Amino acid sequence: MKKHFSLVWCLLLFSFTLSAQVLTPVVDSIPMRDGKKIAADRYVPAGCTSCPVILIQTPYNRLFLRLGLPLGVGTNINTSNYAFVVTDWRGFFGSSAAAAPGTSQGEDGYDVVEWIAQQPWCNTMIGTWGPSALGRVQFATMRENPPSLRCAVPVVAGPQFSYQEYYPGGVARTEYIEQLDALGFGVSTVLYANQVRNLTWQMSEATTFYPGQITKPMLMIGGWYDHNVRVMLEFFNGVRQSSPLNVRDQHRLLMGPWVHGGSGVAFVGSATQGQLSYPNAAGRNDSLTRVFFDYHLIGIANGWDQTAFVNYYQMGEDAWHASAQWPVQTVTPTTYYLQNASGLSLSTPSLANDSTLIPYNPSDPSPTVGGTTLRADLDQGPYDQAPVVEARSDVAIYSTPVLTTDLVLQGSVVANLHVTSNRFDTDFAVRLVDKYPDGRSMLVTDGIRRLRFRNGFAASDTSNIVPGQIYTLSIQLPATSITIKAGHRLQIDITNSIYPKYDSNLNNGQQMYTQGDTLPAVNVVYHNNQFLSSIILPVMSAPLGIESQVVQSGLQVYPNPVSDRLRVYYHAPLGSTGVFELWTVAGNKVLSHAWTNLSTQLAIEIGHLPAGVYIGRLVDNYGNASHAKVVIAKH
Repeated sequence: MKKHFSLVWCLLLFSFTLSAQVLTPVVDSIPMRDGKKIAADRYVPAGCTSCPVILIQTPYNRLFLRLGLPLGVGTNINTSNYAFVVTDWRGFFGSSAAAAPGTSQGEDGYDVVEWIAQQPWCNTMIGTWGPSALGRVQFATMRENPPSLRCAVPVVAGPQFSYQEYYPGGVARTEYIEQLDALGFGVSTVLYANQVRNLTWQMSEATTFYPGQITKPMLMIGGWYDHNVRVMLEFFNGVRQSSPLNVRDQHRLLMGPWVHGGSGVAFVGSATQGQLSYPNAAGRNDSLTRVFFDYHLIGIANGWDQTAFVNYYQMGEDAWHASAQWPVQTVTPTTYYLQNASGLSLSTPSLANDSTLIPYNPSDPSPTVGGTTLRADLDQGPYDQAPVVEARSDVAIYSTPVLTTDLVLQGSVVANLHVTSNRFDTDFAVRLVDKYPDGRSMLVTDGIRRLRFRNGFAASDTSNIVPGQIYTLSIQLPATSITIKAGHRLQIDITNSIYPKYDSNLNNGQQMYTQGDTLPAVNVVYHNNQFLSSIILPVMSAPLGIESQVVQSGLQVYPNPVSDRLRVYYHAPLGSTGVFELWTVAGNKVLSHAWTNLSTQLAIEIGHLPAGVYIGRLVDNYGNASHAKVVIAKH
């Protein structure tokens, strides 16, 4: 079966470091239960007589991994503590001859895992790793529960095959579907045959969401600029609630400022993401993965079991934080209203008649500039919307005044708009933007909604609109975690398209996703004291970092209350270092102390501080943040 994709796409997908060397694995043929054989490359470090194994199952040609293995191994396999096995999926590349109808990727994964466990070079401790499609297959394998599988690291992936993944807001993700077809998955025929949320989608969603069947510890890794944010967060929360009790508290989630990868220079773990850079996020995915595997596959007492359930990167602040859950508990939904003169504020508009007209021509749609894209010719990540999107006449821009304090957002933004059109159907799209003092409009996230789906996504919910009638439209944007800094402005750009990320509505109210007349539309957003168009922001209601004060038991303080000398203890991996800070509950840092060896006790003089309640915060060299309440009392 021939697959079409670019070499660059595949290499960047795994963030390999290329070198002049090429690995020379042992080539295996692994028998499946139906007698067919799967092609596999085996990489075993020299001197290894019985090693833990990391399994990678790929549809993108296992031969490319001969240029370098992931997780920092590259071509230096002899420095690895792990053997690697890389297989081609059944029906793909070296496993093309194994193609057979009715087979299951999960069952194939089971068979591969148990075959590896029987080999003399494996000590029966097996974990899986991989991004995107290589992550999805891990979920299918875990669902089959192979006895020798110990843990898994799915990256930028969830197992769900859901309507909202392919039709967010009822609008097809054009570039995503096209890219999947280009990679050889051939999904467009099925997807376009099911344009509404019908029984096919209901069955698919019911059978591909199975958190209760995950019996192995997972480290799920995602990025705020990845297109799988919603499915990942949904599934992680699912396993934390319903996977078996003996494994439920062993799952972890890492969310960085990363894109999906696969095109361009950005990938999961790179410092550069779009037009911004996050140096302190570089490589964190790999470093935590190694700690995770060391704990579960080798049994190293490195403190992994004491880490927070969720580690997330707060963009804008550019810092890592930890929490017991996502979203964090101290988020308050806060409504900002669209105003006349392109304003955005907490106050309701005062004018009785105020609106903004947005022209929309499907033949010249508002273009996609960065964001959560996948197609190889599109940019991924945070890009400036000002030069192209905001320079056009088909955009309505609303922004807050210059912020005097930081605005901390964690979660999903929802836009509730009152709109009308002179056509029978049209779309409204919202881009959330961080407006910099220098004029840049850096994209944070976006969403869209088709008016015929204003009441829902089943066929019975849909209907054309009446031209000129005002409708209420709700648009939910994917979750994010960003601080809009003081001196910046929060901004939304409203258009009627983001093409080719999303399908461009023909505006004729007829059959979707087909050739036909394209009708220019005159669309209107109302923002007056009768029609209150707004956005609801997930605003932190406590100083950032304090929300997770009880998520880890590793940080202990004594005595508490304390009057003069505070002793601090922390359960951490050997050789760990960190910084201990003391914060007021108002969010002011009053003390910072470097801790060069977390396995020893730290004693800090605090007698100079006023009596009151404080938050102790430790950030270790892995980026984990732990908190504990400290009460200072004077004699």
